[in-house]
Amino acid sequence: MAETEKVTVNLNVVDLGKIDLLVEQGFYSNRTDFIKNAIRNNLSEHADVVDQIIADKALAIGVAYYTRGELENVVKSGKVLDIKVIGMLVFEDTVDAELIRKSIRTLKVLGVLRATTEVRKALEGLK
Repeated sequence: MAETEKVTVNLNVVDLGKIDLLVEQGFYSNRTDFIKNAIRNNLSEHADVVDQIIADKALAIGVAYYTRGELENVVKSGKVLDIKVIGMLVFEDTVDAELIRKSIRTLKVLGVLRATTEVRKALEGLK
């Protein structure tokens, strides 16, 4: 079973009464079941937004590898990356300092960074 975290929610008495009504009518086994279901439904409804934020923020766990072509596409799209990596970040040897400055706004690496000396110098100011 996955780890869970306890959360406290304050509700007005009318909303709480409506939840209790649904529980009483058998739609949910208890208040917690209703709240968990509501959270899951909202997360599912916003899954595309969450996925886009993760993509835009370039969140990676494990090994993240960026090629020159990928970073050039970022620049062409008019976006910049906020890279956060837990594990290892690798930049292809053909990536240069100018491309780094154009494509990356912030960088946080918890683990290992593999890049040329030129790219490492360009990344120093982004941390």
